Order: sequence, then C-alpha cells, then structure tokens
Amino acid sequence: MKKGIFTIMNHILPLQGVLSMHCSANVGQSGDSALFFGLSGTGKTTLSADPKRPLIGDDEHGWSDDGVFNFEGGCYAKVINLSAEAEPQIFACTKMFGTILENVVIDKITRELDLTDDSLTENTRAAYPLNFIDNAVPEKMAGHPKNVIMLTCDASGVMPPIARLTAEQAMYHFISGYTSKVGGTEMSMGKDPASTFSTCFGAPFMVHHPYKYAQLLKKRIADHNSDCWLVNTGWTGGPYGVGKRMSIKHTRALLNAALDGRLKDVEFKRDEIFGFMVPQSCEDVPSEVLNPIDTWSDKNAFIKKQKELAQNFIKNFADYKEGCSDDVINAGPTL
Repeated sequence: MKKGIFTIMNHILPLQGVLSMHCSANVGQSGDSALFFGLSGTGKTTLSADPKRPLIGDDEHGWSDDGVFNFEGGCYAKVINLSAEAEPQIFACTKMFGTILENVVIDKITRELDLTDDSLTENTRAAYPLNFIDNAVPEKMAGHPKNVIMLTCDASGVMPPIARLTAEQAMYHFISGYTSKVGGTEMSMGKDPASTFSTCFGAPFMVHHPYKYAQLLKKRIADHNSDCWLVNTGWTGGPYGVGKRMSIKHTRALLNAALDGRLKDVEFKRDEIFGFMVPQSCEDVPSEVLNPIDTWSDKNAFIKKQKELAQNFIKNFADYKEGCSDDVINAGPTL
C-alpha cells in the first residue's frame, strides 16, 4: 500500500512541477535542510535520524517551489543489530507502545527483544509515527535543501566515503541509482550483497522517463544553489568478503562536515575514472580512509575492480541514453 501510493505520487507530482523523491530529509537549526537518497540498506533512515537535525521524514518526499515536504507521516526503519549507542533515536522507538515490529525475535518468557537475531530474516523492521522521533518537524515541511546526498552501499569497495558532484554528475548518479542489495532485504537474496542499479533510487515506483525526474532535480539544485554529494556506506579496504563495512562514525563525521559547510573548504582530488571530487582531509576521519585505493593492500586489484564497476555503470546507463542530454551522458565514468 505504501509503495502503491508512492507510485501514484511519482506520476502526479512531476506533472505539477514537483519532484517526487525516494529519500529521507532533515533540517538544521539554521533552516538548512538536506536530502538523503538511497535504496534499502544504504542508511537513509539511520543517517537522517540526527539528534542535532530535526527530521522531516525518512522515506518519501516532494520538492516544490515552497521547499521539501513529507507525504508519508511515519518511519519504517531496519532494526537488525540496532544499538542504543549508534542509533539512539531509532532504538528508543523499538521500546515505544504503538511501534509495529516486523520479523523481530522476542524471548517467549521475558518478552525481551533480540535485535541481533536474524533467524527469520535480516530485514527486521520497526514502523512508527514520525512524532515518535523527539525532534521530528511537526509540520513535516522545511525550506529548500542546502545539501543533496546520494547514498550507495558499494560492495566492490572502490567508491570513496564521500565525493562532491557537479549538477550533471548528480543527474547521472541519480538516474543510475547504484548500490548493492543486502542479503535479507530483497526477496530471493542470499547472504552476499549483489551490485544493482535502480534508477532514481526507486526504479519500480518511477513511471516517467528517469530524465524527467533528473531534470526537475537539476532545476531545483540550480535554483537554490544546493551542494551534491555521493556517500558510500558500503565496503572499504577491499570488496565484500575481503574489506570491512565503512565506519558509521567516519560517515557521520564526513556528513556533518558537508552539512555545516566545512568540507567545501578543504583540498579536493579528482577521481580519474569517475570524475567526481574527493576531499583529502576531514576532522575525525583518517586521511587514508578518504582515498579508497589507500585502504587496499593490492593496488592493482583496486584498479581492476574500479574499472569493472565503471564498465557496469556505462552498460547500465546505455538503457537511458536515449532521451538524456549529452552533458549528463558525459558526466559518467570514462575508460
């Protein structure tokens, strides 16, 4: 039902000049709202639930001439291995009367929750009203975003933890919608992540040509001078099975620096294949983490894996080239 209505909104809103989005959104104390695009398992809900930034919503929004608005009214958070230390706001919601828990294992005697138990599935969920989040925005609306963040869970381990995008690169990555499906989140998935592309970060629910949504995104970005970032919450130091998952502490430190404007003033290095700009320093983040090749022991293996991923991007985008402008097509990786 949730996604059925979302599909209808994705048809109606763009015809009215409103960008419909599969994203979460929050807002800073100075009114600087931010969007977090991403598929399931990339961290939309987790990263937007920031105690210092009131939550607008965690999954479905519109961006109109008046700003960003939520049309959902609730949250649907993954809770596998949830902890009070890493994600205090979402963890607190699992204890509240009225929250609906899906696939979560409960001790039959003590009635205690075991959020680490994935015996039913890794896709354990908590559904709760937006007002269960202490600092949720009551109006479910805010001003125009200062930052647009696209989240990817890169199982190949070659994407940087954060990179700055031009407007055209943002359109390219928005149309591409690259991530890795995490085992248990999608039906018929095994334990290992599988790389996938889902246009506009919500392919099954997008009814127009993806370029239509991307054009609306570019217009909003240009009109309001929004900064665009690609954030990898996946693997570092090697692909899945060799490397490790990106530290949430490092991701939060990078996001905080991007959101408050500090990251714009550091030195950047252009990625030779993907073309985006990678920051070379950030407070509370080791410098070697910022450049993924430095985290790999085998540099040749990194280059090979990066070229494989670039080829997958190019192959996937071929389905959308017709109807896209040359500046967007050329904003992708080059080999």
